[in-house]
Amino acid sequence: MSSERATVIWSRGPFALVRHLTSSIGAHPGAVAYAMTTVGGSMMNSIFSFYYVKLFLNKYRISEGAFHQSQVVYMIWNALNDPLFGYLQDNSHVPCCSRRRLSILYGAPFYALAFLLAWFPWRAYQSGDWLSGLHLMVTLCAFDGMLTFVMLAQCALFAEISAHHQNRLRLIQYSQVASLVGSSSVLFCGLVSHNMEDFGAFQAFCVLVAVLACGCMLYTGLNSESRFDSKTEERETQSDGPPSPTSSSQPQLSLSSVIFMTCQILTNRDFQLFVFMNFFQVFMVAFCNNFTMIFAEHLIPPDVLPSLAKSFMYGAGFICPQILVLSSQQLLQQLGYYRLILLTFYVEAVGAAMMLLLGPTHYYLLALFLTGNMVLVHATFSLFNLPLADIIDSDLQKYKRSTPLSSMVFGTNALFTKPAQSLAPMLVVSVLNQYGYEQLKDPAQGVDPSALQSLYGAMFYLVCLVPLCVSVLQVLAWRPYSIRNSHTIDSKYIDG
Repeated sequence: MSSERATVIWSRGPFALVRHLTSSIGAHPGAVAYAMTTVGGSMMNSIFSFYYVKLFLNKYRISEGAFHQSQVVYMIWNALNDPLFGYLQDNSHVPCCSRRRLSILYGAPFYALAFLLAWFPWRAYQSGDWLSGLHLMVTLCAFDGMLTFVMLAQCALFAEISAHHQNRLRLIQYSQVASLVGSSSVLFCGLVSHNMEDFGAFQAFCVLVAVLACGCMLYTGLNSESRFDSKTEERETQSDGPPSPTSSSQPQLSLSSVIFMTCQILTNRDFQLFVFMNFFQVFMVAFCNNFTMIFAEHLIPPDVLPSLAKSFMYGAGFICPQILVLSSQQLLQQLGYYRLILLTFYVEAVGAAMMLLLGPTHYYLLALFLTGNMVLVHATFSLFNLPLADIIDSDLQKYKRSTPLSSMVFGTNALFTKPAQSLAPMLVVSVLNQYGYEQLKDPAQGVDPSALQSLYGAMFYLVCLVPLCVSVLQVLAWRPYSIRNSHTIDSKYIDG
């Protein structure tokens, strides 16, 4: 490309440059547009979930009571906002809600601002300050609300861009590359801020991440398409004028209709099994994200694994899942997601049992287990759009709907699974504080060596027993799931 042409393209803006690069390397433009939201979301979500618990517990020194109160409010809001936004996006006549790309376009700036709320204290907090509890409550609700609004629209796009299994695998592949890029923010954040020891550098890096992430999601909002956009536009046009006698648009749904459709979704046996299994997966994702750093800092001495090595370890926990999923594309096509997901549950259970038998003094093996378990948990979770998309297709065919209830299915799933995001930190913090973890935050208090050993023992058992018990429950829930061979069917219905 000549310098003059490059200058012309750049003068049209960074989005034009991205479109040109996409075309020049032969990438699929629709998949790139879809995946750009994954880049932005991964950049912010990875940092937020990995650092916020340690930040509020150790730096802001929030009390256990205020921490639990914030998590309870967050749990309620987290469960309710998904079906609420799902109904809004599936049934609203307002374009910024009913059209997936516009939901992403207009939601992205608010999503980025909500991400920044956590990293700037509202004053110099004292230990147990009530304002730090309010800060956490507002942060969690605002961040999750905007995350839900934007990412629910992207999840619906996944099911609506195409019904072909190969096209969906392409979206998964592009999304994993995007997540690989976005999740590296944890690695670079750890290196820049020395694992949050340099808090000013940490704050500056988070501002940069927010700006970049917002730009990525705006690209999706300007360039992505759903195969149902024409029907949505027709419905919006008809809602602005007098109804036509031959109109095929759906009337505004009543509350009873919404409840009826939700009941139809809930009575799907495969949906029930998926939700039960997914609840524990969300629990494990939160468990790994929130506490891997805390466990590693206390269970692995700094002379065995210095801070720099731990930064790479934490980064690997977010980067390697995407590499694993990308390298498993051939297996996904041959075996299907059902068998691969089941296999990872067995591997997690065996790994946790072996680590429990080996004990806490094998530090390098413990570091490998913490990283490997986090990689497996995140990699498996990355595949969950595939079974949900199949459930949406099944619902569409079974009830002969004119458009799929994509957002409602994702939102109803989240209604039952999102509370696990709050239960994980609440339960773990309660257990740790019973063994004196709260006293470690106050340097003025002396620490009893025997009590410290008890705390380390509790941490180790949490590291091993939680994955072991959860994976066993997931195997029992996932085995009866019946949609096992969608990877062998080219298309369940015609794209149109």
